[in-house]
Amino acid sequence: MSATITEGFLDRKIFDIVSECAARKGVRAFVIGGYVRDCFLGRDCKDVDIVVEGSGIELAQAVADKVGAKVSVFKNFGTAMLRYRGMEVEFVGARKESYDRNSRKPIVEDGTLEEDQLRRDFTINAMAFSLQREDFGALVDPFGGIRDLAQGIIRTPLDPDTTYSDDPLRMLRAIRFATKLSTPERPFRIVDESMASITRNLHRMQILSKERIAEELNKILVSSRPSIAFSLMDKTGMLEYVLPELAHLKGVETQEGRGHKENFSHTLMVLDNVCRLEEQAIAEGRLCNYDIVDNHEVITVRTEPNVWLRWAALLHDIGKPASKRYDPHIGWTFHSHEFIGGKMIPRIFKSLKMPLNEKMKYVQKLVFLHLRPIALVTDEVTDSAVRRLIFEAGNDIDDLMLLCNADITSKNPHKVARLHENFKLVEQKMLQVEEKDRVRNFKNPITGDYIMEFYGIPPGREIAVIKDYVKEAILDGLIPNEFEPAKELMQRKAAEIGLVPVAEQTAQN
Repeated sequence: MSATITEGFLDRKIFDIVSECAARKGVRAFVIGGYVRDCFLGRDCKDVDIVVEGSGIELAQAVADKVGAKVSVFKNFGTAMLRYRGMEVEFVGARKESYDRNSRKPIVEDGTLEEDQLRRDFTINAMAFSLQREDFGALVDPFGGIRDLAQGIIRTPLDPDTTYSDDPLRMLRAIRFATKLSTPERPFRIVDESMASITRNLHRMQILSKERIAEELNKILVSSRPSIAFSLMDKTGMLEYVLPELAHLKGVETQEGRGHKENFSHTLMVLDNVCRLEEQAIAEGRLCNYDIVDNHEVITVRTEPNVWLRWAALLHDIGKPASKRYDPHIGWTFHSHEFIGGKMIPRIFKSLKMPLNEKMKYVQKLVFLHLRPIALVTDEVTDSAVRRLIFEAGNDIDDLMLLCNADITSKNPHKVARLHENFKLVEQKMLQVEEKDRVRNFKNPITGDYIMEFYGIPPGREIAVIKDYVKEAILDGLIPNEFEPAKELMQRKAAEIGLVPVAEQTAQN
């Protein structure tokens, strides 16, 4: 054990309380894992794991009684959790594990702190702080985690073949930690023997549930530079197991000396761009979330990354391999890749057991529409084109514009600068059109019920014809988005198809 560490690490009241309760119950308790790691990295952490040489549930109850908190007990896992002053504190008994080859669920037995540390995934997650009175704050680090942390190394306590074969999810977790912990000043890397072991043990991923894989992918995507993870997945061969559609973007085909953009590296660049732009917009309070609660729309300022926006960035060009064609006159084309990619989204979500609800539809919409703002950059920006884009994107227009801005990539910096300047013109035009025409949440001034009442007709094709006619006129800018002009247009169209208002019918009778 090293010298004790308290200030800035264990100076929160909860640790004194746990220490006191542990001493009273005659058990030893330690802070372990991510909280210890993040302390040394200078990162704020609200999640605390306490490992107990004894019953974690009993110690949790004693602490809860002391602080007046409620305990959530998970008997199947032998854990308990309570909340205290904004912190989530989880208690678990120290244990040792053994594994069956056909499952990642371990056979668990009571153990010592040392045995518990040995079962941990990485050395930087196996460090512990003592909460015993006699050495409060002492660092227990049998595998050199503090050294690996200083060097930016992801390494397993045991032989990596054992660690990854026992629980293959740890291979994906290694990649996630290398991504999550990396900063421009201190990049993290997985040691070579561990990288080689991941490649050797990829077949073990067959025992993983798709839900757990998707959960890790979601955690990766909300990091600042998720491209690190997907590059590592590609390097180890994991990408083919996790997201083969993304792997198929790799490579450049050449015909007649002409090649196309390398779509895999482009996708990763766009993904990182989206993360950077979204983080900037969140910091400036420029993005909102739109939710339906009790049939009412609730708008809140976004404070956390939108993982589904990042999925849209990751999958925005997923249809390119299927749409790739070579034209000797113009070179390589990817016509309709946005439509092909959009149609692929439900299958990809289903394969990963991700939600097939409005989240999937949101991703699909952004993939379908991701070329539309770019087209406005290169063409004359008309009010009608902008109005239709806002109408189709609805509340997701800000996220769509962010994605499209991120999609402007080129090796020619002058081209990128020019496109970004043109893109600003489109954004300005959108603000003007939205302020004037209110089409983001478009509601037709003429409803089906109103048409049926006005003309005394039952539901039928005529109603759809009239409503669409009015809608198209508003979107084309022929009439303002107001009731009276819409009513006048409704009457003209209804007369063309032979409808007579109820008032006129009554007068005639």
